[in-house]
Amino acid sequence: MAVKYATEAFVFKKEDRMDADRIFSVFTRDFGRLEIFGKAIRHINSKLRGGLELFSFSEIEFIQGKNKKILTDALLQKRYGALAKEPEKFAVANAIARVLGDFIKGQEVDPGIWDFIADIFEKLQDPATNSKLLYYYFFWNFISLLGYRPELANCVACRQALNPASLYFSYAGGGIACNMCAAHDKTATKVNADTVKILRLMVKQEWGMLLKLKVSPPSKKMLKAISDSYYHYLNDNAHYAN
Repeated sequence: MAVKYATEAFVFKKEDRMDADRIFSVFTRDFGRLEIFGKAIRHINSKLRGGLELFSFSEIEFIQGKNKKILTDALLQKRYGALAKEPEKFAVANAIARVLGDFIKGQEVDPGIWDFIADIFEKLQDPATNSKLLYYYFFWNFISLLGYRPELANCVACRQALNPASLYFSYAGGGIACNMCAAHDKTATKVNADTVKILRLMVKQEWGMLLKLKVSPPSKKMLKAISDSYYHYLNDNAHYAN
């Protein structure tokens, strides 16, 4: 008799297969990332229909088949279906899902990541949330949880105090570099002091303070450029949980 496994799951991706099947990419409380096969789940009379939704938390049961994990039961706990009606927030939810898919590769249990995902989606549904800023808040704290917390207090290379007028972000070093060290770092790019201040507040998880900040257009542009570039650098060069 097949053994049933039970856990809580957050659905960050779904992919339709055949006429009525669906594969869910989920991050679970007890098993880390799983790919769960929903047999005939798209049929209108399926007992599992509605138990798993994109960007939702559910209690699930599954069995280990010969080649895949097969969903046997699902109970929806928390849905964020309203996000689909808000294009900007839905785009941010998809961007977060892309990060999860790229950086979490296997069954690596991490309570910190589980709790953080839940917190992020609670913030995302808040009407007062700046959703674009929340994405960067998510990204920098998520990579910190993976062990890539950026060095923002001192030069990442020489460890000396930083000059606010001459700051660089080193993708290879994983943090802020001084002028002298940046000169020998092909991955270093110039940043302004305001952007570094924003990054510091993010990794300290000062979300309330971040919402009160008036971020200038140049700093918004710089934050996006650094976040996107570091995302691609890590994704191309680092190794994650298998």
